[in-house]
Amino acid sequence: MNLNKIKLAIYALLLTNKFGLKLKKTPQPLDKKRVRLEYSEKILNKLNISIEVKNREKLPSDGQFLLMSNHRGILDPLIVEVALKDTDIYGLWISKKELYNSPFFGLFVRNAGAILLDREKSQMGGFFSDIKSHTKEGSSIFIFPEGTRNKSEKSLIEFKEGFRIIALKNRLPILPIFIRTHSDKVLGTSLNNKDIHQTITIEIGDRIEYREKRNIQELYKKMFEID
Repeated sequence: MNLNKIKLAIYALLLTNKFGLKLKKTPQPLDKKRVRLEYSEKILNKLNISIEVKNREKLPSDGQFLLMSNHRGILDPLIVEVALKDTDIYGLWISKKELYNSPFFGLFVRNAGAILLDREKSQMGGFFSDIKSHTKEGSSIFIFPEGTRNKSEKSLIEFKEGFRIIALKNRLPILPIFIRTHSDKVLGTSLNNKDIHQTITIEIGDRIEYREKRNIQELYKKMFEID
């Protein structure tokens, strides 16, 4: 690990826990959104990364959605937060148990607005119940339908079926987003040399109704011209 990586790791750890405590004291959803945005911008600025939003006109200013995005790197939630900067869309992230209990991210994730996903079958009833209660309060749900980071050479890996259940049970229209730039590779470059400025492009797609009968992954691929 080079000196730059060590400095950035220490900075990220301190900032993540500082904002985790700040979020703990921030109960209102839109206030949480602003704190999450501030955190996201600080991290991305430190890494010398800018976010370009394409098809911004397709982004609703408010409302409730199941926002779904592809997932290649740990920066992806931050990229989405910045893309939603000028909206009043507030969502809870679906978070794996590993992140929820992480010594690095745990404090932040638990307080930022997240729903714990424990893939043990005995826990899934509680998971869907948590989503139902939060959507009744007016929150959107943010999800990576691939279920995990895509570490393959493919642009997209297979979607898990859970996202369709969430959309249908809660009558949430789907807001598709595609992070065009390989965020994990961009992060790797920044960690080696943060003086190189980089831009990550994220694209907004057309809203998909929750009753849509067609294959959502195929629609998503066609919408963003993914091979």
